Amino acid sequence: MRACDLGGSEWPDETVAWCNTNMRYVAIGDSFTEGVGDPRPDGGVRGWADRVAEGLAARLDEPVEYANLAIRGRLLRPIVTDQLDAALSLDPLPDLLTLNGGGNDMLRPGVRIGDLLALTDRAARRCADAGVRLVLLSGADPTAQLPLGRFVRRRGAALTAGSVTIAARYGLTFVNGFGDDEIRAPRYWSADRLHLNSAGHARIAGLVLHALGHGPVPPPAPPEPPSVRTAATTAQYYREHVVPWVSRRLHGTSSGDGRLAKHPVWYPLSPGPARSGSE
Repeated sequence: MRACDLGGSEWPDETVAWCNTNMRYVAIGDSFTEGVGDPRPDGGVRGWADRVAEGLAARLDEPVEYANLAIRGRLLRPIVTDQLDAALSLDPLPDLLTLNGGGNDMLRPGVRIGDLLALTDRAARRCADAGVRLVLLSGADPTAQLPLGRFVRRRGAALTAGSVTIAARYGLTFVNGFGDDEIRAPRYWSADRLHLNSAGHARIAGLVLHALGHGPVPPPAPPEPPSVRTAATTAQYYREHVVPWVSRRLHGTSSGDGRLAKHPVWYPLSPGPARSGSE
């Protein structure tokens, strides 16, 4: 798959659909890109990147070769080194690569946003040098529901602003999940308040497909009855989600320890029914 020849330009405007022949798409990142919170019946996870690959195959009506190297818990450095190395070593080389990372870094004390942006810039330059089209994403903003959310949100806003600058510098497609007001609503989030649920992953997929020129901006998910947080439900939340997270930080472990990427090599997807991204 290569860009359509539109007006002699090698890279078309980001809102124009791409021509395709056996398109190859690879995703790198952490739990957001792996698909945590969007379960499959077999116990695995789906996630927005799987949904994008499925949506591309449906909309282009052509096979898509898909790889997903994302692993939950990963910090940005191993994403843009180990995972990007693996992505650019795939044979054949990918046509399209999506990158999101930094969410786990922002939850740690002492993180420097400038360091994260420098890592992102180097990743963008590597993709440009390799001739691989990069789509850069900022993750959805969970901070309205998190303890110390305002503190984390300032970091997320700074990382997003810097990522916008990098995208402009390299002419990248940028998908601003962090700036999407709709997805901040509780109905898009899992019980841990940190990972998107199926509706949230579907919305992100719709935003990515729209940015690639394959569909409209996804409509809002159906409303849900408001949930009431009591002292008991709050205590349960801390016991089931916050305490295990703190324990992993204290012990220097990660939820992704020992896990492998779910699609480390090209995985064929045949065209199927078109998906709205908001289903």
